[in-house]
Amino acid sequence: MPAIPAARTCEPGPLQRRYRDVRALSEALAAPLSDADATVQSMEDASPAKWHLAHISWFFETFILRDHVPGYSLYDERFPFLFNSYYEAEGARHTRARRGMVTRPTLGEVLAYRAHVDVAMMDALPDLPEDVRALAELGCHHEEQHQELMLTDMLHLFAQNPVEPTIWPGERKVPVDLPGQIGWIEHGGGQVEIGHDGTGFAFDCEGPRHTELLHPHAIADRTITNSEWAAFIADGGYRDPRHWLSDGWAWVQANGIDAPLYWERRDDVWTRFGLDGRRPIDPAAPVTHVSFFEADAYASWAGCRLPTEFEWEHAASAHDASGGNQLDRAGPVEPRPARGGPAFFGDVWEWTGSAYRPYPGFQPAEGAVGEYNGKFMSGQFVLKGGSCATPRGHARACYRNFFYPHQRWQFTGVRLAKDI
Repeated sequence: MPAIPAARTCEPGPLQRRYRDVRALSEALAAPLSDADATVQSMEDASPAKWHLAHISWFFETFILRDHVPGYSLYDERFPFLFNSYYEAEGARHTRARRGMVTRPTLGEVLAYRAHVDVAMMDALPDLPEDVRALAELGCHHEEQHQELMLTDMLHLFAQNPVEPTIWPGERKVPVDLPGQIGWIEHGGGQVEIGHDGTGFAFDCEGPRHTELLHPHAIADRTITNSEWAAFIADGGYRDPRHWLSDGWAWVQANGIDAPLYWERRDDVWTRFGLDGRRPIDPAAPVTHVSFFEADAYASWAGCRLPTEFEWEHAASAHDASGGNQLDRAGPVEPRPARGGPAFFGDVWEWTGSAYRPYPGFQPAEGAVGEYNGKFMSGQFVLKGGSCATPRGHARACYRNFFYPHQRWQFTGVRLAKDI
């Protein structure tokens, strides 16, 4: 394997600083993990932390260093097969369901790979043309996505361990008053502009900007809390097929679903497992780890519906996307009770009733990076707003996250809407 080259000693520019900071956070999130912790894969939807750390390094090495830095040699010729995710244009790759079988390279060897890529990237960034620097910016946002995935995959992994280990000690809980009744933000309907306006970074699926027609509606000024979800459970919400889509009811029956993921009834008290261990649920905190099927059933039970992604984006565009409970550093990660005023960002991703499909005029980028989002626009639903595991500054009103309707290992919650 090539030795780590010497880096330039000049003061780093803005993109270099951003790259350095993003990379450092990934390693801080993984710091509590043993080699075994970082290797195991708990389910096919999740990936080992070690794989995340290596994959995002492969992304920079492949699409920037290999393709745009003359004379660069791959760190290890075996790594592209191991750490390519889904880029068909990059050739054969190790199957996703067996990423947990890659016991070698070790976590330490993956960190050495990252260090090699980091030195080469920091050296190359000042001299790259603007289009390649834009690709490096995409890579930084890509790494932020994997920071969130790494946290949620770690949570799912440790939830499988019978001793329920604690990754980060939690802060002492301070009782918080339950929020009052939901307030409603009304909109009289009409044409609105949706999608990225061209200012700053955005993923390809956030555009083109276009016009959508909204019908008169109201959207809730907060998300649903744990106490409200407990009432849904107590009222038989998981046992009443009237509120469930057909596929959702089949999913509930086939999997014995009776509460959000990580909830468990102990001594007649609802508890939840988090990265700070198992604790009683916080009644005032937003409910999380619910699927689209559960979100839709709750909305039906409440006499409401889920907002469309366009209703949500238009309402959220008046609010600060950098606010709320989002990821700032390594440490305990969990939704927190709302503290007054409408909030659209942070805590939990919010399911919408909108299918993840392309906007009018959407065209994927040329080359392998064109596979980034477009090919997943089938069978999934849009989520908005970011979560407690989303790096601060990553989300926007026009940001479109997406998952399949049964998935719930992410920090996913519910905001209601209704027609007026």
